[in-house]
Amino acid sequence: MKAMVLTGHGGLDKYEWHQDWPVPQPGPMEVLIKVGACGLNNTDVNTRSGWYSKSVNQATTGGAFDEAGAEDPTWGGRPLTFPRIQGADAVGAVVAAGEGADPALIGKRVMAGGWVRDWDDPENKDKAGYFGSECDGGFAEYTKADVRGVAVVDSSFSDAELATFSCSYVTAEGMLSRANAGAGDTVLIPGASGGVGGALVQLAKRRGARVIAMASEAKHAEVAALGPDLILPRAPENLRAALGEEKVTVVADVVGGAQWPKLIEVLERGGRYTCSGAIAGPVVELDLRTFYLRDLTFTGSTVTPHHIFTDVVSYIENGEIRPSLAAAYPLSDLKEAQAAFIAKKHTGKIVVIP
Repeated sequence: MKAMVLTGHGGLDKYEWHQDWPVPQPGPMEVLIKVGACGLNNTDVNTRSGWYSKSVNQATTGGAFDEAGAEDPTWGGRPLTFPRIQGADAVGAVVAAGEGADPALIGKRVMAGGWVRDWDDPENKDKAGYFGSECDGGFAEYTKADVRGVAVVDSSFSDAELATFSCSYVTAEGMLSRANAGAGDTVLIPGASGGVGGALVQLAKRRGARVIAMASEAKHAEVAALGPDLILPRAPENLRAALGEEKVTVVADVVGGAQWPKLIEVLERGGRYTCSGAIAGPVVELDLRTFYLRDLTFTGSTVTPHHIFTDVVSYIENGEIRPSLAAAYPLSDLKEAQAAFIAKKHTGKIVVIP
């Protein structure tokens, strides 16, 4: 089969294009999926570059990090096994079923859930891995997955459109769930033009919250289509003044960086900050007096309960959320697609088509 194979941590040159890579064989409780499309995500970039290493304190650049540690270069803080096929957001048709997997799934269109679980202890975060990281993912013509971690999707959306959902929307819904965001809240979302940011806008609105999006002004028109109540520039010089009379009760952040202290300063007393990324820089400055004197709550969000994935699938099928597909590239052009992703050339999600 055709596959884009990651050979090690580093720059885009660490990807190798193969046209004769072995087709995976489904084991017990696994299905083989002919991939129709697979989305790109920050985790693909960060894992490839080694950005997750605690030795790295820079913003995500997409380039190699010479200082990346050998022992903690992945989201879970463990070394990665190479060669590896990345790609968490695989969508396609089941073409074979292993022992114990229902053969009636053959021919069904499915979406792969990002989290690879120990199904004897599925909510144990310490036993979780990620599709395309701890096992091979969807940057290939075929991939395999545990049948308990995929979902049949009944939708008129194309494979490319469906491939924009899993990672971004599960991440966003997990963040909002941990922050207990809902009606009566005003949610501030930095980086609203990105995949997770755009998902946060839609999902926070679905929960009945008032939504304030932050994005570069060149992308305001695209962000407006997602339905926020207010759009601000990406980094206002005076964020409090830009907000006017708005009272922010939740900040849902995947950006971090130099702007971070301003986000915390505008939270109302008793407000909640939830985070699942730091693309503008992972090391930030916090005045602990702001944290405790204002009774703030901070939550990190990475490994989500399995029901978050199935909830997102139901939102798709019920027409409650819609895709934000920016561009589709051939899988053989993954390097170009990832370069465009890193440069934020597009608003919304980029997918690759095998």
